[in-house]
Amino acid sequence: MTYDPSNIFAKILRGEIPAHKVFEDNVALVMMDIFPQSRGHCLIISKAASRNLLDADPTVLSAIIPLVQRVAKAAKAATNADGVRLVQFNEALAGQTVFHLHFHVIPVYEGVALGDHGGGQADSVELAELAQQIAAHL
Repeated sequence: MTYDPSNIFAKILRGEIPAHKVFEDNVALVMMDIFPQSRGHCLIISKAASRNLLDADPTVLSAIIPLVQRVAKAAKAATNADGVRLVQFNEALAGQTVFHLHFHVIPVYEGVALGDHGGGQADSVELAELAQQIAAHL
């Protein structure tokens, strides 16, 4: 399968759709997931055009993984989470819904169940506040 540049993450990277940005550099954009599974759920979106991990250039992966780690630490610190779940889907049967390489950083809290992937939309004001709090820990 080939990469489709009309996917929503490519549109966000081009500035065609707004996002609650946490951080951006030449490798990736970090933003809040608008359909979070928990408070502080972030996405790290590769700026390289690839569908997922399976077709990504290894040099892109080696550049993005340290950022994933930094975001996980920052999200955990900013939200006082008890742990962090890292998720990365590859192909539809594995749960991938947006075919652009991205990683989910999902803070987890003791006694609080995660919401469904792609469940209800979060409050925009809360997402903006969380983006600032997480960015402050980067």
